Amino acid sequence: MTLKPAASAWGCALSSLAGALGVLAAMNLGWTGSARAEGWPAAVRAVYDVNFNGFNVGTFEFQSQAEQQSYTLVGNARLSILLGAFTWDGETRSFGLIVNQAPKPAAFSFDFKSSTKTGSTKIGFSDGAVTEIQHLPPPVAKSDTIPVREQHLKGVLDPLSAIMAISRANGANPCDRRVPVFDGKERFDLLLSYKSEMKVTEQQPSGQPGVAYVCRVKYLPIAGHKVDSDTRFMAASDAIEVALRPVPSAGVFVPYQITIPTIAGSATIVSRRVEIVTPGKAQIALMH
Repeated sequence: MTLKPAASAWGCALSSLAGALGVLAAMNLGWTGSARAEGWPAAVRAVYDVNFNGFNVGTFEFQSQAEQQSYTLVGNARLSILLGAFTWDGETRSFGLIVNQAPKPAAFSFDFKSSTKTGSTKIGFSDGAVTEIQHLPPPVAKSDTIPVREQHLKGVLDPLSAIMAISRANGANPCDRRVPVFDGKERFDLLLSYKSEMKVTEQQPSGQPGVAYVCRVKYLPIAGHKVDSDTRFMAASDAIEVALRPVPSAGVFVPYQITIPTIAGSATIVSRRVEIVTPGKAQIALMH
């Protein structure tokens, strides 16, 4: 998740961040750490529109399944940029367990296919540490990249499980979090802080609160990145934001809108539809 403005890197980064933030829709804020996740949504399906500089360039679809103490998360992104001159499809998957009220990833994968190339990344975890990394095609070592050391791979989460940790808020405010992340290439922290609230608009009333919490997201690169103008731009930016809408009847926060600035322009990911299925409760449909 380097958030570079070049077309292929931008597409890869955009999907990765969208998938990571999309998983918030599946997380139960009332988790108690018992043998079974009381009130945990059994399934979440969400569709988001992806816009760049005011133009629609694609969609992101997210699904989650929760059973007992395990979670499975899948995100699919499809982008078409420059009037179809560049297309990009990506799928992100994460699987893990809930241990002591915290996510413990076991496996993470990211596969993509664009107009110019294809690739994949797979990560294996054990007790919060990375134990295996596979890239296809194998990466070429570059001298201008900050090396990833063994200490950088301990106590980290994959991008999807990272947002699962963020969603386990204490109280009503889902912001104010710092989470260590490794995406297979880069080691970075995401620092969230409360900024404001915003009004939510709906196509039809859902009965849920019409407000979202706006969190500022600070990108803090640690290793695996280049010290170039793109990285410096993203690290200095205070304009990365995610608006999280509370859904009290399901005990979750739903990503309503995500804003990502780049040197080439501004990207936004906007919720179109979210469906939440919780055992023993009526299905919730949010139409934005």
